[in-house]
Amino acid sequence: MPSKSSSRLAALTVAAVCTAAPLALPTPAHADSVRIHDLQGDTRISPYAGQQVTDVTGIVTGIRTYGSSRGFWIQDPNPDTDPATSEGVFVYTGSTPKGVTKGDAVTVSGTVTEYVPGGTSSGNQSLTEITRPTFTVTSSGNALPEPTPITSRTVPSAYTATPNGSINDLPLRPSTYALDHYESLEGMTVQVSDTRVVGATDPYAELWVTVKPWEHRNRRGGTVYGSYDSQNTGRLQIQSLGSAADFPDANVGDTLTGTTTGPLDFNQYGGYTLVASELGTLESRNLQRETTRKQTSRELAVATYNVENLDPTDDTFAAHAAAIVNNLQSPDIVSLEEIQDNNGATDDGTVAADQTLTKLTDAIEAAGGPRYEWRAIDPADKSDGGEPGGNIRQVFLFNPARVSFVDRPGGDATTPVDVTKTDGKAALTLSPGRIDPASEAFTNSRKPLAGEFTFRGRTVIVIANHFASKGGDQSLTSHHQPPSRTSETQRHLQAKAVHDFTAKILKTQKNANVIALGDINDFEFSETTKILEGKGTLWSAIKSLPRSERYSYVYQGNSQVLDQILISPSIRRFSYDSVHINAEFHDQISDHDPQILRFHP
Repeated sequence: MPSKSSSRLAALTVAAVCTAAPLALPTPAHADSVRIHDLQGDTRISPYAGQQVTDVTGIVTGIRTYGSSRGFWIQDPNPDTDPATSEGVFVYTGSTPKGVTKGDAVTVSGTVTEYVPGGTSSGNQSLTEITRPTFTVTSSGNALPEPTPITSRTVPSAYTATPNGSINDLPLRPSTYALDHYESLEGMTVQVSDTRVVGATDPYAELWVTVKPWEHRNRRGGTVYGSYDSQNTGRLQIQSLGSAADFPDANVGDTLTGTTTGPLDFNQYGGYTLVASELGTLESRNLQRETTRKQTSRELAVATYNVENLDPTDDTFAAHAAAIVNNLQSPDIVSLEEIQDNNGATDDGTVAADQTLTKLTDAIEAAGGPRYEWRAIDPADKSDGGEPGGNIRQVFLFNPARVSFVDRPGGDATTPVDVTKTDGKAALTLSPGRIDPASEAFTNSRKPLAGEFTFRGRTVIVIANHFASKGGDQSLTSHHQPPSRTSETQRHLQAKAVHDFTAKILKTQKNANVIALGDINDFEFSETTKILEGKGTLWSAIKSLPRSERYSYVYQGNSQVLDQILISPSIRRFSYDSVHINAEFHDQISDHDPQILRFHP
């Protein structure tokens, strides 16, 4: 997946440009003496959108002085009786607000604008704002409106209406749907108490909590995303309204004890977000990184590990090496994803990655692991997606003291591997070789890497994958429900290509040992996985785990599966482990947890 840092910079640029570029709106009119609950209305789109309003009154409840969306929140201390109409709104000033302080009573005039974080093509809901404002402070030092509690009792269990279209114009039903409940509080000061962390602190001083601690909980404190109908309604993003330096370093399972209070915002990267002027106290659960068991002498251990854009300039080699040696117990075969070329993101035509791999294998040996060998195929420059100039690819590491690689020359960036029969058994024509590299399924995406290994006299064919990312999909908080997942189209083609290649191997040798693994970028219950599995061709072995333990990635507070190991029917006696060393931690060295399969060929 693309790094959040690069996509966030792009989004901030879009936000700066689009703040004054609202949705398609009616011809502007003029409205006097409008209250905040009037301009918010009882749907997601203000009935005053595009109109000028004058002398909107409220108490300043928070001031944002950073980022591209600077301004302040105001809230009416005298609410109406309609639970669907919010009493708060954001006043967008574009630069650091001057002459206004928290607790000031103000009158604000300006244009009511529906700002869409990320732009209208993102599918995100809009945020009602007053833009191009003028304001007058009428008094100072006023009592702030009491915060509205968000609790397990106030948030409905149903997530949202699903009209197979936009929910923008539907009347809000805050006692029926969670998204409507949050929307009815947009811009208001809200409060959560004693919440459990379900998404670790990220580099942007954000974390995720849940107000429903029992909701699909796993044993490590996270909230599992187990189906498209399991959105986990208690999740809420927390940001700081103050200095990021004061933001706590939280891991999944920790608790923010006491109260966390601030305006409820909506942003591109988290949907509904509590921008905290008061943060609870972090109480650590002391979550530990997992260590899997060592394979026995007769077990072949095969792992997959996305090392997140690893290049020679990174300072994570020792940590990755320690993870492979200690936490993964030195698997016999490791499929690595996101190995970058020798100069990383520098875009000068370099595609070789021998320096990256030498540095990693040296670090593994220094950490007490085996002297791994590797096999890989350099991609054609800028043809496999990922970070521009990085030329990421999959790589096989293997321990030559335990397993042998069957080398068959001729594999390159563009030549497809095929299946043949040798001595009555299925064999690859190229090893390593790339599956169907010219197919549209793999345009601007990583090509699957196939390799043939032998272990204790038995052949094992391994296919390393890194399918197309979910970039471009609509979020769970999209105004379009259910959200559109356009990125699936390419993954479905990729899954079919790998499935068909595996089926060809099994047609040649019914009992062949085949493993397809890697960053599939999709869930174990997804259509992508179903296509990849086919009818008896492959099976995703993460489904051998209890549902509460099926995850390799944490996104917006949802613990979910992106990394998988799929096995052919002949692989019966096996054990599977999702080794949680990264995704739940604020100091992660990758955003993915490695997966490992041990079996008797």
